[in-house]
Amino acid sequence: MAAVGESGSAQDAEQAGLVLRAIAVRFGGLTALDDVSMHVGPGSVVGVIGPNGAGKTTLFNVVCGFVRPHAGRMAWDGAPLRTRPHRLARLGIARTLQGVGLFDGLSVLENVMVGATVSARTGFGAALFAAPRVDRDERDLRRAAMECLSGLGVADAAGRRPDSLPYALRKRVALARALVSRPRLLLLDEPAGGLGGADIDELATLIRSLPSRPGGGCAVMLVEHHMDLVTRVCDHVVVLDFGRVIASGTPEQIRDDPAVIDAYLGTTVEPAHE
Repeated sequence: MAAVGESGSAQDAEQAGLVLRAIAVRFGGLTALDDVSMHVGPGSVVGVIGPNGAGKTTLFNVVCGFVRPHAGRMAWDGAPLRTRPHRLARLGIARTLQGVGLFDGLSVLENVMVGATVSARTGFGAALFAAPRVDRDERDLRRAAMECLSGLGVADAAGRRPDSLPYALRKRVALARALVSRPRLLLLDEPAGGLGGADIDELATLIRSLPSRPGGGCAVMLVEHHMDLVTRVCDHVVVLDFGRVIASGTPEQIRDDPAVIDAYLGTTVEPAHE
C-alpha cells in the first residue's frame, strides 16, 4: 500500500470508526509493522490474521497506545487518535487480553465493576467524605455489571472468585468487564484461545450479536488463529505477514487467496457449516 497523502487525511475525516493509514513500527533493526492500513467501521467485525510474529499484537498495541508508531496516522471517528491506554475507555474503546487478566482476589461482580468505573462520576473529594453520590454511583456500577453478566449467562457466578470457575466462564467474565463500559469498538485478542468446540460456537454467536447489542452496539476488531471462528464472524479480514498486509477482503476472498494460503493457511479452508 502506498503512503497516504493530504487526500488521505480528508478521507479519514469522512470515515467513522477506526482508520489506520500507513502504520509503521520498528523495534531496533526489526520492522514489526510496515505500511499497514485498515478501517473498522461502525457495526462491522474485522479480523486480523497471520502467522506468529506477523505483527498482529503489535497492531493492537498501537491502537491502544502501548506502542507509538514511527510513521502513519490513526483516526477515531474522524479525529486524530493519539491516546494512552488508561484513556481508551473514555473514547469508547475496550480491549480483552489473550488470557483472561482477571483479579483473583476480587469477586466476579467486582471484576466487572472495575471495567465500569470509567462511567462513575464521583470525584476524589466526594469519595473521601462518603458523599451520597458515592453510594448512587456504586449502585449504578453494580447494576450495570450485573446486567452485563446476565447478558453473557454468568450472573449466577457473580459472587464467586474467578479462579473457581472453568476457563470458558472466566473468558466470559473478562468479556463482560470489557463490555460493561458500553464501548463502540471492542478489540478481541484471541478470544477462542483455550476454548473447546461448543464454547467456540457460543462465542461466534456472541461476537456476531455485538454490533446490534441492545443499548448500543459496537464494532469489533478481532485477532484470532482459529480460522473457523474468523470465517464465521468477520465481515472483512486483513492478513499480515512479516508486518505487511498481504491480503484484505471478505472471508471468502481471503480463504481462496493464493498468497494467504502460501503464507498462513497452507490449504484452502472450507466455509463453516451453520
